[in-house]
Amino acid sequence: MDNPMSMRVYGFWRSLASFRVRVALKIKGIHFVEIPIDILRGEQFEHGYAEVNAERVVPTLVHEDRSIFQSLAIMEYLDDIQPAPQLIPRDARERAYARSLALVAVADAHPLITPRVCNHLAKAFGADAQAIESWRMHWTLEGLATYERLLTRRSPAPFALGEEPCVADICIAGQIIAAQFFKIDLAEFPYVGQLAERCFALPAFATSHPHEQPGYKAKPG
Repeated sequence: MDNPMSMRVYGFWRSLASFRVRVALKIKGIHFVEIPIDILRGEQFEHGYAEVNAERVVPTLVHEDRSIFQSLAIMEYLDDIQPAPQLIPRDARERAYARSLALVAVADAHPLITPRVCNHLAKAFGADAQAIESWRMHWTLEGLATYERLLTRRSPAPFALGEEPCVADICIAGQIIAAQFFKIDLAEFPYVGQLAERCFALPAFATSHPHEQPGYKAKPG
C-alpha cells in the first residue's frame, strides 16, 4: 500500500503487546521504525524513555510528536486515522464482540504473565523460577481455553469476525505466541490452532513474530 505516513514504535522483540502493534501497522501498510526498549534489562525505567511513556511500558507509538500507549488504544487510533483496511467493525454489536475477544488477551491473560508481575511475585512472595513458570503457564492456558470456548460458539469464517483479520485475530495470535514460548500443545484447542495457522500464513503476522525481530536474532547462542 502506498502510504506516506511514518511512525516510531518503541517496543521489545519479545513483547506480545509490541507484536500486536506491529501486525496492525503492517496490515494498514503504514511505515514505521521500531526503537528497541529492553524491558528485561530495565531500559523502560531510564529517564529518556519515561519522558516518552509515563507508564514505563512498551509499546509506545509516536505519531506527529504525540505519544500513544497501550496496544489496544494504538490499534484503535490507527483505525481512526486510516480506516482501511478496517481493524474494528463499524457495526455496534460486531465492534463490541471484536473488542471483547481482544480484551481476553489484552486485559485478562497477558497482563498476568508480564515481567513486572512475575518480578513482583518473586520479590513480594518469594516465588522461585519454577513457581513463576507454573503461574505463567496457568494464565496462558486460561486464555487459550477461553478463546477455544468462544470460537466454538462462533466459528472463524475464516477469521474471527469474517473474511479479513481484525483486532480480535491480532490479539488471539499474540496468545498463540505465548503458548509457543511455553511449548504448549494446541491439540486441545483446535479452533484456536486453526485460526493461528490462517493468521501466521499472512506476512503481516509472520514477519511480526518475536522470533523474526532483530533483537531475537541478535541473541547470543
